[in-house]
Amino acid sequence: MTTDVAEPAPAVSYKRVLLKISGEALMGDQNYGLHPPTVERIAREVQSVHELGVEICMVIGGGNIFRGLQGSAQGMERTTADYMGMLATVMNALAMQSALEGLGIHTRVISAITMNEVAEPYIRRRAVRHLEKKRVCIFAAGTGNPYFTTDTAATLRANEMSCEAIFKGTKVDGVYDKDPKQHADAVRYDKISYDDVLQKHLGVMDASAIALARDNDLPIIVFSLDEPGGFRGILAGDGTYTIVN
Repeated sequence: MTTDVAEPAPAVSYKRVLLKISGEALMGDQNYGLHPPTVERIAREVQSVHELGVEICMVIGGGNIFRGLQGSAQGMERTTADYMGMLATVMNALAMQSALEGLGIHTRVISAITMNEVAEPYIRRRAVRHLEKKRVCIFAAGTGNPYFTTDTAATLRANEMSCEAIFKGTKVDGVYDKDPKQHADAVRYDKISYDDVLQKHLGVMDASAIALARDNDLPIIVFSLDEPGGFRGILAGDGTYTIVN
């Protein structure tokens, strides 16, 4: 008689991480809004990492619905435009929460702008407790302040939550010296320093986010969100990515 024994989960390189993705990542092939199958696919990537016992925070941009800087460029008052962008991130966070909970993962949306009917207010100690209970925390509404991007919000929350790394999910499998979609000879970096990212204007995250990560020695791992199993693979020691440290 044989008994099936489940394979042990692989050892992971980080125990608590923050996943930063853009709002555009939720659009799929559309030009605007949410594409539910794409949201579910990303949720399954998060589920695969959650099953390893990793504590996960998320920050999702709002550019698929409204981008404050673009609204400002078209004549809208900048502060108002930025608040509208923050509300867009809440909509994306709720969509991701729905997808994750459909997979049986307990999730909390935590908003920097108070809206008790749909999200918890941001209280650091409460958020840490959620992570300790293996709930995925999705931080919404940026920092709650205009003139700050969700990149900066992600780095801020990652530091506050004592995350060991930021995972930046993008359309490409790392940081290149130039746009690989436009230049066939683009070279991918395996490792690069914070200062080089800033000096070469490589566009990993905005300058304030990179500086905040550098000042707190928080590594940023840039990888392709379109690569199935990529998020889990990196945590298990495989995959293709660039680490900024």
